[in-house]
Amino acid sequence: MSKFADFLREHQRLVILRVLSEMPAYRSNSSVLAQALTSYGLEASRDQVKTEIHWLGEQGLLTVEDLDSVLIVKLTERGSDVAVGRAKVPGIKPPGA
Repeated sequence: MSKFADFLREHQRLVILRVLSEMPAYRSNSSVLAQALTSYGLEASRDQVKTEIHWLGEQGLLTVEDLDSVLIVKLTERGSDVAVGRAKVPGIKPPGA
């Protein structure tokens, strides 16, 4: 992967966490998150979004429920801390940096 691809992926991961932190019950689905990334100028395919969701889940930052063509995700406490900069995870852009 190129440095720019890594840079872009770090931003996408942060935006996913931040969008979830603003959602009712801290929950959303992969389709809504894909649209949110597009609105922030970080367009990604649905497959790319699902890949990032699973990566974030592996880091313990959100829970993932697979409902066939869509993933339902919920932000964890640790994910909330990363979204606002109280915790750092390699591979996710720190907010405001």
